[in-house]
Amino acid sequence: MAEIQGKADSGGKGGKKRAKKMSTKIDMTPMVDLAFLLLTFFMLTTTFAKPNVMQLTMPVKKTDDVEDTKIKASQAMTILLGKDNKAYYYYGLNTPTDKTVPKPEMKVTNFSANGIRQVLLERQRQRPEPIILIKPTPDAKYKNMVDILDEMNITGQKKYALVKAPQVDLDLIKESAL
Repeated sequence: MAEIQGKADSGGKGGKKRAKKMSTKIDMTPMVDLAFLLLTFFMLTTTFAKPNVMQLTMPVKKTDDVEDTKIKASQAMTILLGKDNKAYYYYGLNTPTDKTVPKPEMKVTNFSANGIRQVLLERQRQRPEPIILIKPTPDAKYKNMVDILDEMNITGQKKYALVKAPQVDLDLIKESAL
């Protein structure tokens, strides 16, 4: 607490009497104790931000006797992640071996809420359970990969797969740029 201490009179010569000088001393111990108690209280009662994690199901290692899963072309939608934050997409499968099937019509969009998200929602309305094939190109940025996975989560897509982009799809991007 605060206390006032007075100086003792020296009892010197007479003359003019001076007022006693008083000095103050404040004990800071209780305030420091209170500060540490409050600091400890707030540290222990604070909830830390929990990291948001997306659940991904990874495929098992392929063995020789297991063949690839076949996808219906009517259910498939392919998204190619290109350079300059562009997403190229087409409906169906691009099968270069089957010459009777015409090349798919390539469309371009971006990663905004009015871009690929609206395309995914529209495809989901057309086909209740579409299968989305995500194919990043060598020019794609990692941010685009994260963005497209976020869009899969936001739009509630149940079936999607990350696939290496074949040369046929890369050529299709080049043709659409012309």
